[in-house]
Amino acid sequence: MQEFTALDGALLIDKPAGPTSHDVVDVMRGQFGIRKVGHCGTLDPNATGLLIIVLGRGTKLSEKLMGDDKVYEGTLKFGETTNSYDSDGEILETKPVPPLTVAQLDVLADTFVGDQMQLPPMVSAIKKDGVPLYKLARKGIEVEREPRLIHIYTYRFTDYTAPFARFRVACTKGTYVRSLAHDLGQKIGCGAHLTELRRAVSGKFDVADAIPLEDLVKLSRAELEARVIPFLKLAAGA
Repeated sequence: MQEFTALDGALLIDKPAGPTSHDVVDVMRGQFGIRKVGHCGTLDPNATGLLIIVLGRGTKLSEKLMGDDKVYEGTLKFGETTNSYDSDGEILETKPVPPLTVAQLDVLADTFVGDQMQLPPMVSAIKKDGVPLYKLARKGIEVEREPRLIHIYTYRFTDYTAPFARFRVACTKGTYVRSLAHDLGQKIGCGAHLTELRRAVSGKFDVADAIPLEDLVKLSRAELEARVIPFLKLAAGA
């Protein structure tokens, strides 16, 4: 059996706002000449935080790593509903925001905890007849989407300075945090959309242990290899 190399495994990257998850994959290929590179769980371009990059034979574990639970931190804005459920989209409706407190928001957020069927936003990478929904949305086409079963473990607010609220949510894979923001706004009656999102945790991995992308590109080959989590450690779930 072929021995594993120092570049068979995973790398934890702190993605900045701007590049897509695939852009980070391209950086790994171009900067270090690694042919087999993948990522575990897409982050929207404006989202930041933990992006797990798999290298070499580590790509065989991408499905396993992608299935792990996630923790996100972010900010939402009340009073504005957008077509994408985040600040990248067009504002569809503006409404006055009622007086709110962190305690009131936590009570409302608790209603989302547990199993639920979540309707994905039109502006998403989910495909309908092979075409990503966001491409249809750009043409003004809205299609029926299948709700997906997700689970919210915790959903808490840490600050509210009208009309912005900071939150932290722990959830299963496939959860659209944008949809959570939108649905909370609908429940309150004033609308809301996501303005900021950061992935803090994925499975056993924490963004505190990730390397910022701007620092990654300065690494030598040896320094990169030293940061790779080995395949066998990943496979063992360590």
